[in-house]
Amino acid sequence: MAADKALASSPGSLDARLTQRLKDLRAADLYRSLSAPHGIDLCSNDYLGLSQHPTLKSRMAAAVEAEGTGSTGSRLLRGERTCFSHVEQSFAAFKQTERSLYFSSGYLANVAVLTTFAEAGDVIFSDELNHASLIDGARLSRAEKVVFPHNDAAALERLLAEHERTGQSPGQRFVVVESLFSMDGDEAPLVDYAALCQKHGAALIVDEAHAVGIYGERGSGLIEARGITNDVFVSINTAGKALGVAGAFVAGSENAIEYLIQRGRPFIFSTAPPPATAAALEASLEVMEKAPERRLRLLTRAGQLRARLGLPGNSQIIPVILGDNERALIVAKALQAEGFDVRAIRPPTVPAGTARLRITVNQGLSKIALDRFADALDAAMLDHAVKADTRS
Repeated sequence: MAADKALASSPGSLDARLTQRLKDLRAADLYRSLSAPHGIDLCSNDYLGLSQHPTLKSRMAAAVEAEGTGSTGSRLLRGERTCFSHVEQSFAAFKQTERSLYFSSGYLANVAVLTTFAEAGDVIFSDELNHASLIDGARLSRAEKVVFPHNDAAALERLLAEHERTGQSPGQRFVVVESLFSMDGDEAPLVDYAALCQKHGAALIVDEAHAVGIYGERGSGLIEARGITNDVFVSINTAGKALGVAGAFVAGSENAIEYLIQRGRPFIFSTAPPPATAAALEASLEVMEKAPERRLRLLTRAGQLRARLGLPGNSQIIPVILGDNERALIVAKALQAEGFDVRAIRPPTVPAGTARLRITVNQGLSKIALDRFADALDAAMLDHAVKADTRS
């Protein structure tokens, strides 16, 4: 018996298990490959084209010369730099909050927020289509987790009322959502959520990953656009999408940010980002303020492509839902052959049966390129007898 257990846990048996798992992924058309950018960009999150902006590149290069390539430690040790606190002040002003804190990735920021603020006895109400980093953060916290139907404010209100009535999880309640959902491109009913949180004493946490830099008069996101800045406990704002650099900012009150610094394990025990990213982000904020036409052009191009494809919605994320994994791969490959960088999105990134092309528009695309892409998509769908389902 002991020999059998030893054999089952041997390195050879583990390798056999991994071999089988990989085989299963291939059989289900869920195997993924790393592929460098190629063709016209219709899949990245560089919505404003800032990753290639000359001001950002020159500022970042100069910062490398001045600060070196790495931070050399956590920010509570030798990794702190003046540039970090400076860009955090700039971003807090941008979001109109008291403070912000810069993390090396959005995933890390989301995990930090949920594992630091949510304690045993608390409850997290999470939208069913929230990003994996929000899901994992909730799982890693000690709070109870309640998943509510996507963008369903009425269902959320019933769940909040039920917890109040039954006395379940008597601690703090948190409502956690994305403002613009990454795979469906649809907007959360933030005004309704803010009202519900005020009514039920819940703290609203909003991930603005795909909205920051794009929406609102100043471009700070959908929190600004919907007028609920004072109703949000903290927001998480990825800096590697519309902002064109890397990392993420958590924006909130003085107390919230100070508590993250003191108790947020992902912040405390991570090497600080390279200082040059802070310099590039300062430049990004300056460019966004001086060139609002970039976000206006982005939303204009998104509207043009949606109209050309006959799809509802208005965001820069356009899902073309094909359902079947193989079908999504085939159509994506056909578009790639026509010179368009489009990728198939499959489970577990999206729910089973909703494999899709996640089309993202950026401000640098011309209407001619978008019309040519629409023609190529129509042809690929026709060639492969695909009827798309659109949900945004």
